[in-house]
Amino acid sequence: MAKKSLVKGAAVLAVAGIVVKVLGAFFRIPLGNMIGAEGMANYSPAYSLYAFMLVFATAGLPVAISKMVSERCATGQFREAERVFKISRTLMMIIGVIGFCLLFFFSDTIAELVKVPGSALSMKATAPALLLVPIMSSYRGYFQGMQEMVPTAVSQVVEQIFRVFLGLAAAWILYNSATDIMGFTNDERGAAGGCFGASAGAVGGLVTMMIIYMIARKGIKRRIRNDRTREWELAGSILKKIAVIAIPITIGATIMPLVNLIDAAIVNIRLLDAGFDESAAETMYGQLTGFAEPLIAFPQVIMTSIVLSLVPMVSAAHRLRNYQERNNTISLGMRMAMIIAFPCAAGMFSLAGPILLLLYPTQRASALNTAPTLQTLCVSFVFLAVITTMTGALQGIGKQVVPVINLFLGVIVKFGVTWVMTAVPQINIIGAALGTTVAYVIAATLDFAALKKFTGFELKPGMTIFRPLAASAVMGVIVAFAYKGLFALLGSNSISVLLSVVAGVCIYGVMILKIKAISREELMEVPAGKKIAAVCDKLRLW
Repeated sequence: MAKKSLVKGAAVLAVAGIVVKVLGAFFRIPLGNMIGAEGMANYSPAYSLYAFMLVFATAGLPVAISKMVSERCATGQFREAERVFKISRTLMMIIGVIGFCLLFFFSDTIAELVKVPGSALSMKATAPALLLVPIMSSYRGYFQGMQEMVPTAVSQVVEQIFRVFLGLAAAWILYNSATDIMGFTNDERGAAGGCFGASAGAVGGLVTMMIIYMIARKGIKRRIRNDRTREWELAGSILKKIAVIAIPITIGATIMPLVNLIDAAIVNIRLLDAGFDESAAETMYGQLTGFAEPLIAFPQVIMTSIVLSLVPMVSAAHRLRNYQERNNTISLGMRMAMIIAFPCAAGMFSLAGPILLLLYPTQRASALNTAPTLQTLCVSFVFLAVITTMTGALQGIGKQVVPVINLFLGVIVKFGVTWVMTAVPQINIIGAALGTTVAYVIAATLDFAALKKFTGFELKPGMTIFRPLAASAVMGVIVAFAYKGLFALLGSNSISVLLSVVAGVCIYGVMILKIKAISREELMEVPAGKKIAAVCDKLRLW
């Protein structure tokens, strides 16, 4: 199989991820305005439970499929790669049926347990998604294993389009229906309509993947006919290998959500110990989880896209014992991560207050108070990018347990730091962000040490760290001054922020080319890269 481009695959998935995030924001805002606070109170428990259950079905299994398919394709075992896909698809169907039954038939009981009885209908409306999304994930993992990222990207966008438009349409129709439907209130029906969007999206995404698979089927069959290998692995052995890979990754994916649940209790307790009243403590915690953390989660979409491209490429090179290509791929993945992470962190750090005011104009005091917390999390984001990339590399070489242990060790220290620092009145909620930063620093350091031990990987600090860091630092300073000048001139925070961000992107882009942190060949691989390269040639930026 021809070697696919890590840069191109990551870029395709990153663009799709950003589109999905933007569409997701477009969904939540009008839905909240449509069904109101009471409707959202019924929607949130159902969707949160769905998202949590989905972790168990989709966090580790697609990565396991991708890795196993990639290894077999690398050695020409296309028949075995297809068998891995079909066996895993059957496994995903079983998992989907179990998830559907749990959420659909026990929705009333679960709704009573969470003290939101009105969310039962929403849970039923979400349940079909748990049946379909795992199956869709098996198709995505198969194509990712063949280092084809476009099918995943297309299906993600289609899934979100279906979710947004059909979910909003169902919510509007059910919420505004004058007909009494089985005794449910308008709030309950509207919330269920919104949750139905997840199921509609799953249908759209799965159908898209099945169509793409049928189109690709001719080429897949041809490769299978040309397969001259004689390998034939028992289904039980394949399932065992899938479990060995998937279970640690799934456990790792549940660590931070569980930590956040525990964090909620710890932070509030320690803020009370610091002398804040209950209302102030809740407000500060809301600023951390509602204002600051979602901003950090947005650029993480790009980091995830790098990992999805990195795992199959590292797995293939490792399977072929092509250790130089494997390490070169890891090195490129780290460089891409830093080229993205440093400017994101620097930009948000420089414009923390203005960005928060742009997004939450009616919450001026809370937005300004959240700025130091966001700035602390900006530092943590760089180390989170390292963790994400190193985790993908370790998964690619079959060491998927290692990053889980390292993150767990970091989390243990996080609780200690959070417990101590949050109780200091002058630090307060920033202590929780400091705890997260320390956890990521520890996990990133341990991951790097482990990767060096198992692969002999050598980091090139000049290309990987110092060049993008220098460009980001200069960009951050210029952006901060640009904002102040624009705001003094225009008096508009929104316009000043947007113009400053555009200026920052242009400045960083020129600098990253001038200092040769990215080559012309690598730029050519990204979407619209040829056009960008042509412009750079005319401007003599190389």
